[in-house]
Amino acid sequence: MAAVWMLSLLLSPCCLLWPTCLALTPPAELPQPHNLPPLLGINSSDGSLSVDLSRALRVFSMDYHHVQAPFEIVLWIMLASLAKLGFHWSGRVPAVVPESCLLIMVGLLVGGVIYGVRHSAPPTLSADAFFLFLLPPIVLDAGYFLPGRLFFENLGTILWYAVLGTLWNVLGIGLSLYGVCLLAQSSLGDVSLLHCLLFGSLIAAVDPVAVLSVFQEMHVNEQLHILVFGESLLNDAVTVVLYKLFESFLRLPSVSGLDVLLGGCRVVVVGLGGLFVGLFFGLVAALTSRFTSRAQVIAPLFVFLYSYLSYLTSEMLHLSGIMAIVTCAVTMKQYVEANVSERSNTSIQYFLKMWSSVSETLIFIFLGVSTIQDVHMWSWPFVCSTLLLCLIWRATGVLLLTAVVNKLRRNAVTFRDQFIIAYGGLRGAICFSLVFLIDDFPKKRLFITTTIVVILFTVFVQGMTIKPLVELLDVKRKKRALPTVSEEIHSRLIDHLLAGIEDVVGYWGQHYWKDKFEQFNRKYLRRFLIREDHQARSSILRVYQELERREQGGDVEAPASLVDPRSHSRPLLPEEMDSIRRILSRNLQNFNNKQTPAYSRHTLHQDATMDRTRKPLHRHHSLGERYTYNTITHWPQGEAGEFNGSRRVRAGLSRSHTVCSISPRLVLQDSAAPAASVQADSREDQISPQNQEPAGRAPKKQLSFVLENEKQQ
Repeated sequence: MAAVWMLSLLLSPCCLLWPTCLALTPPAELPQPHNLPPLLGINSSDGSLSVDLSRALRVFSMDYHHVQAPFEIVLWIMLASLAKLGFHWSGRVPAVVPESCLLIMVGLLVGGVIYGVRHSAPPTLSADAFFLFLLPPIVLDAGYFLPGRLFFENLGTILWYAVLGTLWNVLGIGLSLYGVCLLAQSSLGDVSLLHCLLFGSLIAAVDPVAVLSVFQEMHVNEQLHILVFGESLLNDAVTVVLYKLFESFLRLPSVSGLDVLLGGCRVVVVGLGGLFVGLFFGLVAALTSRFTSRAQVIAPLFVFLYSYLSYLTSEMLHLSGIMAIVTCAVTMKQYVEANVSERSNTSIQYFLKMWSSVSETLIFIFLGVSTIQDVHMWSWPFVCSTLLLCLIWRATGVLLLTAVVNKLRRNAVTFRDQFIIAYGGLRGAICFSLVFLIDDFPKKRLFITTTIVVILFTVFVQGMTIKPLVELLDVKRKKRALPTVSEEIHSRLIDHLLAGIEDVVGYWGQHYWKDKFEQFNRKYLRRFLIREDHQARSSILRVYQELERREQGGDVEAPASLVDPRSHSRPLLPEEMDSIRRILSRNLQNFNNKQTPAYSRHTLHQDATMDRTRKPLHRHHSLGERYTYNTITHWPQGEAGEFNGSRRVRAGLSRSHTVCSISPRLVLQDSAAPAASVQADSREDQISPQNQEPAGRAPKKQLSFVLENEKQQ
């Protein structure tokens, strides 16, 4: 491993520094003999054969210029991959140093080697290469695997932090730096207010790459993770829009009040435009995946093509590309997963993870390489003031905004979470790429130097100390176990209850709108965007399929200590898994044929009696059973109101992947029906005449449930 490491370090600079040293001299520059004829033949003087070297067949040749660009790209990717591989095999280093810090150190080492050999600055990462090739895979991965329920439940708080918090930081940092420049007139007098606001817009960009790389290693709780991640994701869209706005202001001869008003309208148009572009391409991608049943091989390709096309279209129209690709990924995910096969879903997941991981690694390495430059300009007042103001304005913004939003939230953001949110504002490649896009002016090199210092401070100091702070403050960690079917069903039951309560009291809250969207999605979108053979007829079956998909995908980055050891006892055979799915599907479909059809508050059924016999539920004898449900249903027979009990045993299926040794045993009670009949007759005798039903209407059926524990005595 060390030999390969050193070989890649040596090959990459050499290929970048001396691209002409490996190329052969062209044939026209070779020394030509004076006495040789132009063609093969016999020399007139001694009769010996002489060969024309310019026309002879070469046994070996090399043309480096022909493959220079892809060859160097492959070497950089190989270097980044080896650095990531060496990091995870470096013992206890990953527990102390974040991965981003080590990759930046590798970049600094490579940049120092290149600078020492060439005595000139190493190549830098261009802004076009970053925004067009490296950033889209990272944002696509974040949007596609975004926890939808948590994100939309905390969407108001995320927008509150991302929009108002970003404006707070940009205006606060920009105006404060302008005050510092006025105080230091001798060295910073030529920096205008618009230049300070422009620099404040780029330095306020919280990089999702750096945030994700740190927070995924700490496994903080879901609420804290989604607040920090969602704020950093939407923060980039806001900062890029504000950066382009201030950049356009700088190019105007003068800025009037009308220009400021139009600039505010432009911010809204850019954000909403990217949202609608992503929504359009997401629906088109979902519709396209519906017709991929006969070509499943290319089904994953449409996910990447439509997502990247939404990003490029937004950038072409000067809209928010980040908003477009995130919206596209969130929109198409549930429909694409329902249309494509499990193998295609696995391919999509692993390719997105691989693509985003390579992009993150390249970004951090190029951050270290680009630090070794000849264009640095140092100013102690400006650099120290910027670093201090970034910490102060972010902390005050989080405290003030959280104090307001906690009055509207049911689950308040605790002070510990607020501290982690304020301390987790890491800067990264977003602001580094934006600072190189600034038009040339005398203090551009000072802006570049200050940006590099802020990035290195936040990534190294804050990134390395945030994990001990999380442990010191005892911040709630993430629950590693996947939810069971029972938890999902009860969670949806609570959602329906809350939506019904909001509807009754006339309050249009998040549960009301969520229920309306689910109804619209079930009636129209799923029928139009998902194939008929993949339509889940039962919502419980759809929940089970979703949980099975999560388990098959797995948590790739979960440490072994946090995984339940019982899940590794013995995996079920493919035949057993197919039997479980088939039995579960058949049992759930039989629920639709029962005497009391399922209903929601949107589709109420009419109570009617039916004489159809119920189909028995099938059971898998290798699965453990926790409880046995005996359902006794009483049906009216004639005018006398006699009831004849019909029993039905329902066994719960376990989603565990281990085979239980408890053998199933059905519990039958022959005396249950007569007892229930006597009880029903006694209740009929107590009914008053005014409460009796009309003669023409059938009496209501009565249900009683008996729950018995199936515990071996």
